[in-house]
Amino acid sequence: MRLKLFLAVVYGFFGLMPFLVNAQSEKFIDISYDRGPMIGNNKDWADELIDKIDYAGVDVRFGWRSNQNTYYNYINRFPSYGLGFTSALNYYSEIGRPMGIYAFGEFPFGKINVDRKWNFSYYSQVGIGFNMNPYDAETNPLNRFVSTAINAHIHFGIKAAYRLTNSLEVFSSIGTKHYSNGSIKKPNAGVNFVPIALGLRLNLDNQPFNPGSKPEFPPLEKRGFWNIAAYTGLKSYEIGEKAYFRGGVGVNYLWEISYKYRGGIGIDWFYGAGAHERFPDENISFTDVNSFAVVGSWEWKLTEKLYMPIAFGVYLSKADLNQEIAGFYERIGVRYRLTDHVFAGVQIKAHEAKADFFEFTLGYTIPGKVRKIVNP
Repeated sequence: MRLKLFLAVVYGFFGLMPFLVNAQSEKFIDISYDRGPMIGNNKDWADELIDKIDYAGVDVRFGWRSNQNTYYNYINRFPSYGLGFTSALNYYSEIGRPMGIYAFGEFPFGKINVDRKWNFSYYSQVGIGFNMNPYDAETNPLNRFVSTAINAHIHFGIKAAYRLTNSLEVFSSIGTKHYSNGSIKKPNAGVNFVPIALGLRLNLDNQPFNPGSKPEFPPLEKRGFWNIAAYTGLKSYEIGEKAYFRGGVGVNYLWEISYKYRGGIGIDWFYGAGAHERFPDENISFTDVNSFAVVGSWEWKLTEKLYMPIAFGVYLSKADLNQEIAGFYERIGVRYRLTDHVFAGVQIKAHEAKADFFEFTLGYTIPGKVRKIVNP
C-alpha cells in the first residue's frame, strides 16, 4: 500500500505537466505498434528470462501542441504534451503483461518551420506501470527485475514523423522503456525494453499549425541563484527487507545562462536510516551512513514555473552501508515553482543508471543581484 501511494503521488505530480500548457492548442491522437528486445544486466538469470520474452506492445496517446506564441513555447520549438496508455500484447508468467499510464512531452529538433513535411523530435514519458508479476522466492524466483506489481513507467526516445495531410501523419520512433520501483523493494534490477514503434497521428483540428511570427522576448536578467533543497525518499537494501528513510540536503549556486537554461555547481549531503537495525552487531560510524558530493546542476525551463533538473554528482565521501555503488551519480526529474522562492519536485537519483531512490524535493531559491541585462 505504501508503494502504491508513493507512485500515485509521483504520477500525480508528473500528470500536472500537460495542464500547465495553455488550452489554446492543436489536439491529436497517436496510435502505435511497438516491438523490440528486452535487455538485461549480464546475469545468468536475466539471460534465461530474456530468452523467454518476445516484447510487442501498443501505445495510444491523446495530446496537444500549444500554438500560443509565448517565448517559452518558442525557445522549446512549441512542444507537445499529453496523456497516454501502453500495454504489452503478450502475457508471460514471469513478468505478466506490463501496462502503463503516463504523461508525456515531445520536443522538436531543428529550427521552427511549420510548413515542412518531415519532422524530428525527442520525447519523454513518465507515469505508473502496472499489471506485472513481481518476484516471489517460491512462485516466481526467476524474475529479479521487479519485486512490485506497480512500478514507475519511464520511456525516453527519438521520433521521425512525415505529414501526409493536415490531419494525418505517419511516424516511427526508438527509445528505452523502463519499469522500476526506485529500490523501494528489492530485487529491483528494472525491466528494460528497447521498442521500435510505427504509428499514425490523427490531428483532430484538421487545421495547419501556425503560431505566427517570433514573439517579443523580455530582457534577460543575468544573475545567480542559490537553491537550497531537502530530499526525502525510501529505500530497501536487501530482498525481503523493509524500506528505510533516505534523504539529504543540497545547496547549489546556479547562473542564468539563457532564456532556456540555468547551470551551476553545489554540494549534496545524503543520509540513510536503519543501519543499526540492518547491522546490529557492527559499530556504525557517521561516515557509514552519511555521504557528501560535489554536484554539477542544470535546469531546463519548460515554462515560467515548470522545469527539469538534471545533475551529475561525484562523491567526496561515500556511505558504503547505503549501497552507493559508484563514485558518481545522476539525477533527473521535474520541479514546479510554487512561488518566486519556493519549489517542489520529484527526481530519481541513480548510480550508473541503476536507481538509488526517488527523491521528493522541497526547496527555497534565493535570487542574487542582477549583474547584467541582455536585450534580445
